[in-house]
Amino acid sequence: MSSGDHNPDRVEREFGVAFPGRVVEQSKWTQTALKAMPEGHLDWRVLFGRDAPVVLDLGCGNGRYLIGSALARPDHDHLGTDVLPVVIRYARKRGNQRGLANLKFAVLGGRELLERHVAPHSVAEVHCYHPQPYYDPAKVHLRLVTPAFVALVHRALKLGGLFVVQTDNPGYWKYIKDVIPFFFDFHERIGRWPDAPKGRTRREIIALKKKLPVFRGHGAAKADLSEDEALRWAESLPPPTFDADRRLRDLDRLG
Repeated sequence: MSSGDHNPDRVEREFGVAFPGRVVEQSKWTQTALKAMPEGHLDWRVLFGRDAPVVLDLGCGNGRYLIGSALARPDHDHLGTDVLPVVIRYARKRGNQRGLANLKFAVLGGRELLERHVAPHSVAEVHCYHPQPYYDPAKVHLRLVTPAFVALVHRALKLGGLFVVQTDNPGYWKYIKDVIPFFFDFHERIGRWPDAPKGRTRREIIALKKKLPVFRGHGAAKADLSEDEALRWAESLPPPTFDADRRLRDLDRLG
């Protein structure tokens, strides 16, 4: 799409599913790039210019979910991160073209963001859709959802804050269901998200079209779990060494 192509009737689609929002007049475009991280914690008020609930999407891909949420919830501020610069470029472009002032994207790992740049109890929601399962046993240590990561999510959230996680990998889901309830009042969601029945993310759209099961869950941070107790659970619970089933690798090449 050229910089001058902002036909309000044009709908972008991925795999036949409309991408949230429309391109606005160029004079209304915003800058969603967060190109440099501070030495310490992000100041949400400075970053977004107001006080509002903050939503994080860790491993946000091309930003489909977060852009949809920013459009639907203008009273919330949103930050998405991913380690792949190419997908963040797509996310930023689309966020800019939709004129979203309540949205930022950064090239960064989810654990690094929580560990170094998010003050304790400062965000309202953390979302994690389809974390990479890593099929090669030599890369198991790169899996994002570990007890230490879940403890960081718990620390980042305000009292009762929401954690949403989704995967299409059965092994990962079994591990998630075993570990997350130590930190969250966790519930498996049966059925698709009502706001995006065809998929909140590119990956979910592909999985649904291939008629693969998608596992979804959400939970509120346990109010009676202290940071010290969460760290003790993080040290005692097993790491994610599950078998990701290499037969499922083809989906990764598409998603």
